[in-house]
Amino acid sequence: MNTQTISSSQEAIDIEHKYGAHNYHPLPVVLNRGEGVHLWDVEGKHYYDFLSAYSAVNQGHCHPRIINALTEQAQQLTLTSRAFYNDKLGVAEKYICEFFGYDKALYMNSGAEAVETAIKLARKWGHTKKGLAPNSAEIIVVEHNFHGRTTGIISFSTDPDSTKGFGPYMPGYKVIPYNDTNALELALKENPNVCAFMVEPIQGEAGVMVPDEGYLAKCHALCKEYDVLFITDEIQTGIGRTGKLLASYYDDVKADILILGKALSGGVLPVSCVLANDDIMLCIQPGEHGSTFGGNPLAVAVAIAALEVIKDENLTENAEKLGHIFRERMNQIKMERPELVTIVRGRGLLNAVVIEPTVDGRTAWDVCVELMNKGLLAKPTHGDIIRFAPPLVITEEQLHECCDIIESVLMSF
Repeated sequence: MNTQTISSSQEAIDIEHKYGAHNYHPLPVVLNRGEGVHLWDVEGKHYYDFLSAYSAVNQGHCHPRIINALTEQAQQLTLTSRAFYNDKLGVAEKYICEFFGYDKALYMNSGAEAVETAIKLARKWGHTKKGLAPNSAEIIVVEHNFHGRTTGIISFSTDPDSTKGFGPYMPGYKVIPYNDTNALELALKENPNVCAFMVEPIQGEAGVMVPDEGYLAKCHALCKEYDVLFITDEIQTGIGRTGKLLASYYDDVKADILILGKALSGGVLPVSCVLANDDIMLCIQPGEHGSTFGGNPLAVAVAIAALEVIKDENLTENAEKLGHIFRERMNQIKMERPELVTIVRGRGLLNAVVIEPTVDGRTAWDVCVELMNKGLLAKPTHGDIIRFAPPLVITEEQLHECCDIIESVLMSF
């Protein structure tokens, strides 16, 4: 059977609509090439990427160093499973442990797998180290969280789109308000069976919700006080995106369990990782957790290259500097069009602009469609919020050019 050659964007959209599951609602653009901050569609039209595959492409599309690591390793060895050792995994474990300051690393594939791994690790620690009775270890999470789409993870989601029709749900979770340390303290006081508190340092999917200064530090202190593990999901916020290597560093906090993904591969293939110290990680023993592809030599070679690019090209510092410029530009628009642009928020190059529907009914989706027509790709979330997250390799000149596009679109609405 010959595969079909796509000759137009509409043809690609039609064939995907016919043969693919309808679990996404993409913008009507069909991409076939990327380089750095640039993307091109099937017809050759150029776009600036302001989503970065939900912060998976922090290093820019097809970064040469990462692609080189991929192709070199792909010609040597791609998969052994964990039934045998390979000569790349230990090196990658050492590299990422030293990079983030932990004793042990457990490589997985998707972000959701890493979250599930952290949950299992925390519960095993609760039963073996904290002395909780079997099947009693509970985890505190927050409202409007987004940690993935597995049936286990959606059991503590508060988004109806994630949960409706997928029950029954897994027990063992307590949901409290985000950015509310009093609620956390009360939940810890009320339930001695809590083994962990898991939180996104900035809620990405919820609309780039930035907590108050000191929130994470207070949460961390409460977890220590009540002998509870502090888990940070930095899958979207980590690896330079927010202007620090990890968003939790804004509060000088080091998590007991750190979850990484997305940009850990520079958008080249699925790689995630859970990091913890020995007293936590070694609670899981052989046969109790694993993954056929987790820690494969191809993936970990890519992960090392992706982290090296972040460090060597000073992309974290670039995100911090250009983030200030971006929010200044957006706040200028907000001052001129307060009835349209109501909120600008973010850290580094993870930002959100809240759009009020216009009198003629146009919404954030319509803004994104017009941005697409002008050569800039972004995506709305929760109806009225546009998330702006370009690759961290973007230059100041390119950023201003993109801000000009955003300004022209918003001023025309």
